[in-house]
Amino acid sequence: MADNESQYPSNRWIVLGVMSLSLIIVMLNNVTLNVALPDLSTDLGADNTELQWIMDAYALVFGGTLLVMGALGDRFGRKGALQIGLLIVGTACAWAAFYADSSTDVIMARAFMGLGAALVMPSTLSVVLVVFPPNERGKAIGIWAAMAGVGAPIGLLVGGWAVETYNWEMVFLINVPIILLALIAGAIIVPRSKDEEERPLDIVGALLSVGALGSLLYGIIEGPSKGWTDSEILMAFSISFLSGLVFVYWQQKTQYPLLPLDFFKNPKFSIGLIAIAMAFFVMFSFMFMQMLHFQLVRGHSPFSAAIRFFPLPMGLMPAAANSDRLVSKFGRKNVIASGLCLVSSGLFLFTQVNIDTSYIQIAATFFLLGLGMGLTMAPSTTAVMDAIPESKAGVGSATNDASREIGGALGIAIGGSVLNEIYQSSISIPASASGQSHVIQESFPAAITIGQKMLELGNQDGALLIASARESFIEGMIGACIVSGIVALLAAIIVKLKLPEDNSPEEE
Repeated sequence: MADNESQYPSNRWIVLGVMSLSLIIVMLNNVTLNVALPDLSTDLGADNTELQWIMDAYALVFGGTLLVMGALGDRFGRKGALQIGLLIVGTACAWAAFYADSSTDVIMARAFMGLGAALVMPSTLSVVLVVFPPNERGKAIGIWAAMAGVGAPIGLLVGGWAVETYNWEMVFLINVPIILLALIAGAIIVPRSKDEEERPLDIVGALLSVGALGSLLYGIIEGPSKGWTDSEILMAFSISFLSGLVFVYWQQKTQYPLLPLDFFKNPKFSIGLIAIAMAFFVMFSFMFMQMLHFQLVRGHSPFSAAIRFFPLPMGLMPAAANSDRLVSKFGRKNVIASGLCLVSSGLFLFTQVNIDTSYIQIAATFFLLGLGMGLTMAPSTTAVMDAIPESKAGVGSATNDASREIGGALGIAIGGSVLNEIYQSSISIPASASGQSHVIQESFPAAITIGQKMLELGNQDGALLIASARESFIEGMIGACIVSGIVALLAAIIVKLKLPEDNSPEEE
């Protein structure tokens, strides 16, 4: 074993630290701006559509270009892709902090940040794959997955602190010194690696992948607000479907495909992607609801609300980092299926939450969800990466990352739609607020704001409106948790029945 390990860099655990730092930067930027939207609306005069695009520009460009950027890393060098990506994200953050003075400026900055992040995220996992020997890979990927899982809660905390202590510009500016540290450390420590065969880049496949992924994410993200039957949304899904069909045809025909479709014949790869997508469906749906729950139902500030998320990463980090030991003892599919069952149990327990539920009970449920997420994400990611050759590490990593993005976007869209449907059907609007019934039914935050203004004007119906809005939101949240719990349970069943163990004849 020592002879085999000698071909791998001796400082590989330090390399993992740099990759973890780079990964957290990407995950932070996925969510930090959420808590700054009210300030952006006030300072820049951004309307709801512009605020939506400020959030969506990052996700659309990031998710849409992942496969292309992973392939570029494989072809021209993963270290270079990582460094260029960090430089793009850092430059866009600094520009937004110092020069952005309109919503259009912020949208452009977010789009460039998404482009840089699409270079960074696949590079981090592909570097981990190539610098660690197979016997250490499970542990290393477990730590990588732990960092991916805690990035979003940390992002909410950082965003809340920046907005409450300074202003929305600090949400961007705080990234710059962290990125500089990652750039310097990466330049010194991270070894160079790429596909040594230097296969030509599949340009046609790259363009088709951008069309398929970008339009799919656009339809998922915009569907809840525009309506799932809106012509624009149906067009986006149609473009995604047609682009996807042509992509599959082209990948089968071309000599050097961007994403070899044979990967999907390996159940470790395909079932691992399904498990990851469903786990992020649950995680992003749940986090989206809980920020509203803590702030508008329980009256916490953004920073205080973010702190209350921390039982989740406290469960997730040790579970993910040590999942390789459990896998070696109980088998990968048993660990992943058990993790998904814990997630499902936590969500079903959360259906017992009401307005008066103590935070201790909520924190315990968060911790249980974190444990389940950690046991799911790390072994699933290892399964995906074990199924691909090192020469395609970047594309394999990008496919893994794309499944996270699609799963998370679906979670927010479907979870939000379930919440809204139940909220709209159950809220009771006092007669004195009937003139604003449309706004109240469309937006839970707006209902709370209108109720508070009514109270300020001495209209006690405002208290009735606030109470009804909070009760209706809780009912909607419980409905969304039931849907997510069912999704997690179905994923557990799929993994248990379809994912082979490492010594399975299917993998030999």
